[in-house]
Amino acid sequence: MRTVTIGVSSIEETSARALAAFRGEMQGAFISFPTVEGLWTVLTPRRWALLQALAGREPMSLRAVARLLDRDVKNTHADVHALLNAGILDRTDDARIVFPYDSVHVDFTIGKAA
Repeated sequence: MRTVTIGVSSIEETSARALAAFRGEMQGAFISFPTVEGLWTVLTPRRWALLQALAGREPMSLRAVARLLDRDVKNTHADVHALLNAGILDRTDDARIVFPYDSVHVDFTIGKAA
């Protein structure tokens, strides 16, 4: 099972993971945002539902994604493109949409110590 960790990381933390990966240390899949607010701006409730629906599925057309979610194609298009632009979704060579993970782990800390 391929799991991606979505979280909040500083530039220093992200750089440290990249350097460790260059040294051959396994890091796993990460999608990092600089702030919690940035994460919630990109990952709205409708976009979370989209990721949940696509997790573990084969690539599909935009219209198929809209049908799967029982949503309007225009609104689905906007959400898919926001997630593509954020690097969360991928597009195959034949223009199909894919979320290349089976599951998502969310990781961030809030509070004064954060």
